[in-house]
Amino acid sequence: MRIIGIDPGLQRTGWGVIDARDNRLSFVAEGTITSSPKAALADRLMELHDGLVRVIELWKPEQAAVEETFVNKNPTSTLKLGQARGIALLVPARLGLAVGEYTPNMVKKSVVGAGHAAKEQVQMMVKTLLPGSGGGGPDAADALAVAICHAHLTETQSRINAAGGGR
Repeated sequence: MRIIGIDPGLQRTGWGVIDARDNRLSFVAEGTITSSPKAALADRLMELHDGLVRVIELWKPEQAAVEETFVNKNPTSTLKLGQARGIALLVPARLGLAVGEYTPNMVKKSVVGAGHAAKEQVQMMVKTLLPGSGGGGPDAADALAVAICHAHLTETQSRINAAGGGR
């Protein structure tokens, strides 16, 4: 299964693509989509939209995973982040992908083993779990962590279902 992880942001949206087979993960690609800070909000959202469409069409993932938004102290920043997150959810859904959503603590716990791990710990574990990754910057590393989380939880659910425990 090919998974795209997305770490939404208005200025920088990180993305990372992995392949997951059973409990083995392999790195495929990573990067960051940026929007022009001086452009109008609608234009910035369109830049994110178009960038995500290009990435998904190029790498052809089968599923998507998006990190849930955390609340900032600044309500305007939170609203803008929410709008970028809306694009991150909309694009893969419109392209026919199932989309999972994960809290930052769930992602950290899945990748590092602790829900309150430091950003540096997450980046180090992503590089360890996905040799060849790490060139896309911190936003791409976060997106790869979201994809890893999705792969782990999907595999666990699949095993539960196979054992007759899922409904």
